[in-house]
Amino acid sequence: QVQLVESGGGSVQAGGSLRLSCAASGYTYSSSCMGWFRQVPGKGREGVAVLYGGGGYIDYGDSVKGRFTVSQDNAKNIVYLQMSSLKPEDTAMYYCAARPATPPPCGTRWYDFTAWGQGTQVTVSS
Repeated sequence: QVQLVESGGGSVQAGGSLRLSCAASGYTYSSSCMGWFRQVPGKGREGVAVLYGGGGYIDYGDSVKGRFTVSQDNAKNIVYLQMSSLKPEDTAMYYCAARPATPPPCGTRWYDFTAWGQGTQVTVSS
């Protein structure tokens, strides 16, 4: 059974940083795509960053390029999202997601990802 558990959300002032973590289990991480998405009430889910568990592929949503960095610890099946230079418009619920047994390109369309974590709230104040 695929399980994704996020942690690391919280409140921060504009310009600050936060790091999110997602621990994955129940499938072959190294041959799967992993992604971070975010959603605010009343809006659709937005792709933030994706990577391939086997390495060699990373992509970002346009709104976070240059500020966010996605990385992974393959030995522990953990994917991270380092968020820097945070803005109030980054406030959202952040979700970790997986596309098991999927080679790159991973894509940033949320509906292509079949497994989801419970989400972690990120709030950026001005």
